[in-house]
Amino acid sequence: MGIKSDNISLGKVTLAGLVITLGVVYGDIGTSPLYVMKAIIDSASGDKMLIAYGALSCIFWTLTLQTTIKYVIITLRADNHGEGGIFALFALLKNKSTIAVIVTMIGGCALLADGIITPSITVTSSIEGLHLITPQLPVVPLVLIILTALFFVQQFGTNFIGKSFGPIMVIWFVMIGTLGISQILRYPSILAAVSPVYAYQFLSSHPHGYLILGAVFLCTTGAEALYSDLGHCGLKNIRITWIFVKTTLLLNYFGQGAWYLLTRSEEAGINPFYGIMPEWFLLPGIIIAAMAAIIASQAMISGSFTLISEAVSLNFWPKIRISQPTVVKGQVYISSVNWFLWIACCFVVILFKESSRMGAAYGLSITITMIITTFLLAYYWYQRKVPIYLIMLLVGVYFTLQGTFLIANLNKFMHGGWFTIVTGLLFFLIMYGWYYGRKIKNKYIKFVNLYEYIPLIQEISRDATIPKFASNLVYIVKANRLEQIENKIIYSIINKQPKRADTYWFIHVDILDNPDTFEYKVHHIIPGILIKVDFRLGFKIERRINLYFREVLEDLVKSGEINLTSRYKSLSHFNIMGDFVFVNLDRIMSPDYKLTPWETVTMGLHEITRWISINDVKALGLDTSNVIEEKVPISIEQIVTQRIKRKK
Repeated sequence: MGIKSDNISLGKVTLAGLVITLGVVYGDIGTSPLYVMKAIIDSASGDKMLIAYGALSCIFWTLTLQTTIKYVIITLRADNHGEGGIFALFALLKNKSTIAVIVTMIGGCALLADGIITPSITVTSSIEGLHLITPQLPVVPLVLIILTALFFVQQFGTNFIGKSFGPIMVIWFVMIGTLGISQILRYPSILAAVSPVYAYQFLSSHPHGYLILGAVFLCTTGAEALYSDLGHCGLKNIRITWIFVKTTLLLNYFGQGAWYLLTRSEEAGINPFYGIMPEWFLLPGIIIAAMAAIIASQAMISGSFTLISEAVSLNFWPKIRISQPTVVKGQVYISSVNWFLWIACCFVVILFKESSRMGAAYGLSITITMIITTFLLAYYWYQRKVPIYLIMLLVGVYFTLQGTFLIANLNKFMHGGWFTIVTGLLFFLIMYGWYYGRKIKNKYIKFVNLYEYIPLIQEISRDATIPKFASNLVYIVKANRLEQIENKIIYSIINKQPKRADTYWFIHVDILDNPDTFEYKVHHIIPGILIKVDFRLGFKIERRINLYFREVLEDLVKSGEINLTSRYKSLSHFNIMGDFVFVNLDRIMSPDYKLTPWETVTMGLHEITRWISINDVKALGLDTSNVIEEKVPISIEQIVTQRIKRKK
């Protein structure tokens, strides 16, 4: 989940595309050797030979079944016009049932929680290697400094430093692969650990062997990023680079296993990742590891921005200010999210202090996301009429595998897993309150037939006894059908204060499941008096309606369809353009109406989420100097059981 580059041709495999893919996609899973073997060894007990062979067998088959088969071979095929990720998969669903909405929210929330834990654990684990050089070095303050600097530079964009990510990750993977080979040559028989028999013996030899899978699962934590970055790098680039990445990862893991078997007992507490490094290479290796950890962190931070922007487009998240710090397409920056992540990451580092204590929270967040992806993929296959036996095979294999991982991670709830649950629940309440609060409001929107009011609008536009409100009066409308309009807009034009204008503009913004659609259509309902503009935008297109509307006006003037010159004689003489006023209607629930208890709770959550939301004016990028806001009540028809009586 990282930086999108316009230089990558998604349909072709190029050397530049492969290198950039290495920097964009594999920061998370590529840095897993920093902590996975150490976490497994710390969780296991007993014979060293059984631990080493069993751990490596578990890692090999987890990477093969979970990452290679499920994601690289199967899930990457479920693309939404080249885009991937949990929200892109949701957008592919034709029937977006309530269950699909809820589980997508849960998966998105878990992925956001991962965006907090990844920078914390990767940077901490890389800096901990300095203890081998300077045992008294304070790790936590140094990690906080690095994280603060990383989040601070986000506001300026990461295009410049992003160009170096690919070459640095090439160095990283070559380094870990070479270090692994150096140890495998000392103990070649370690390669026999690919046999699944060792995984079975390892897990069955422990009273609660499945709990060790919580540590094993950390080797595949970046698999979800492969899918999320599909639109950034393309299917072929990801599949080809994965062959190289998986090879170097396995070489390093097996090298760590060989070192563990050859090491003396007094060295047992050393992280195997740093143990396989020659003493002379320790400092350069730690520096390269720190750089790789920063790249992994950057990828997750950028991915969190992208995830939130997609959630906003799908109405899963309150409208917030989203900016583009660079000219790179697809790179966004969200200030509120950035500083929240910074505070949360610093909190995690200060709370847990050591990377080994962060593993439970880390594994739990990704396990939840992967289970949700499996569910949505199966549901998508069902809607696409894929043979039922294939769907059952997918569900049976991966629900069993990921369910086992989930149970293993849930057993570490008190050791850090609680953080994922609490953080994810916070995100979920925001998503649920915003999404279903809007649903309740929209349920009570009343539409009327626009064509019944055409004669009246014509009369108002020509009625000189009504003071002119604006030359061009613009409303943002929600009606999808041309002949419909919200009754509150008619109420605003006619009843609240008659608003005379030369031209009335109705703007409708339709957010599509296709990520990159960028087009508009114009309807001249009353030529020269009432015009509707339909914007059709993909869910990854930035909402800059003020700019797009100005471009539409330029097109219409150029084609001779409209004349924007002011109708005031003194101004038209000098060819002054007529003024524009936007009216934004803020619908509020009236206290006179009673909702069901659950609707009341939902609307309470919705009102809380409005505190972090910006209004439609800012969300659509309108010029605030030309906008007036009107509050209109939401009308709910209710049966009157008792009417007040007049007393004589």
